[in-house]
Amino acid sequence: MPNILAVVDDPLFDQHRASSEHPERPERLGAARSALGTSGLQLLQDRLSPRDASDEELLRVHDGSYVELLGQTAGESGYHDPDTYFAPASSAAARRAAGGAVGMTETLLSGEADYGLALLRPPGHHARPKTAMGFCLLNNVAVAAAHARAGGADRVLVLDWDVHHGNGTQEMFYADPAVLYVSLHQWPFYPGSGAASEVGTGDGRGFTVNVPLSPGATDDVYVAAFERLLSPVTRQFDPDLVLVSAGFDAHERDPLASMSLSDAGYARMLEKLVEAIPRGAAGRLGLVLEGGYDLVGLQGSLGATLVALGSDPAPTSGSPAALGRHEADLVRAVEAQRPYWELE
Repeated sequence: MPNILAVVDDPLFDQHRASSEHPERPERLGAARSALGTSGLQLLQDRLSPRDASDEELLRVHDGSYVELLGQTAGESGYHDPDTYFAPASSAAARRAAGGAVGMTETLLSGEADYGLALLRPPGHHARPKTAMGFCLLNNVAVAAAHARAGGADRVLVLDWDVHHGNGTQEMFYADPAVLYVSLHQWPFYPGSGAASEVGTGDGRGFTVNVPLSPGATDDVYVAAFERLLSPVTRQFDPDLVLVSAGFDAHERDPLASMSLSDAGYARMLEKLVEAIPRGAAGRLGLVLEGGYDLVGLQGSLGATLVALGSDPAPTSGSPAALGRHEADLVRAVEAQRPYWELE
């Protein structure tokens, strides 16, 4: 029987559009939607109709003054910062996107679907508690993770494979041992955070795992990061829910970054993640769209990821790949986490 995929989408997300040319554009969702037809997964009710996130849901991770300010931009156009625009419908789209992530999470926790895919705009992982940042208005994945915790999930894993570090998500859970935030990202790069030494604070030490990678990292580098660090940490953490900040801008075609992931590389990462969840599909896994600015790369890599969700993992070679300068990147990340996890 095919695995069931719950898909979140809404026409309102297309109305978030800059007044001039901008890489974060509605056409990105068209590319992502096109990827669905290749997945082989059975869709749950075709689409989940998202609702708006409530103030209560947003205020678990965002400051009330910022939520109020965002609401005041309704019907207006402008910029929160040099990168982050808002259009007349952006405030409504952002609240709907956050609510969509919450709805996907509820569907996964209820067991109605095996997997989830939230095709959201605007993206979210740079949004901080008190401000928009990096194309992001509300932190969709953080709102969803906090909602899962409030609903009884003991442990939530947020895996961020966007090429940019998710500084907002890290900030929101930096002291929280119940939310494990893991990020693979280009380094040094925007937004400047995400060093391997950033491991959390207080009770949350060891529950932030950063894998900063030099430009040019290939499929083999990303897979090695899973094999050496992310997979063993995931097994030991044993999450009740896995949310992926699924940015596809580490793709070799992407114009905003300098990484070398292929479509197949994203599929391999997904396979490694699923293998590492101790309870398999029962671990509940949802993908939340973040970046990805080449339309061909976005469609191809998301499509390959979805195919991997519905397929048995491909056999892998037993011989380790030569990683060149990225070997030092991985060693640095592993050593930063060794005090907190059992690693080879």
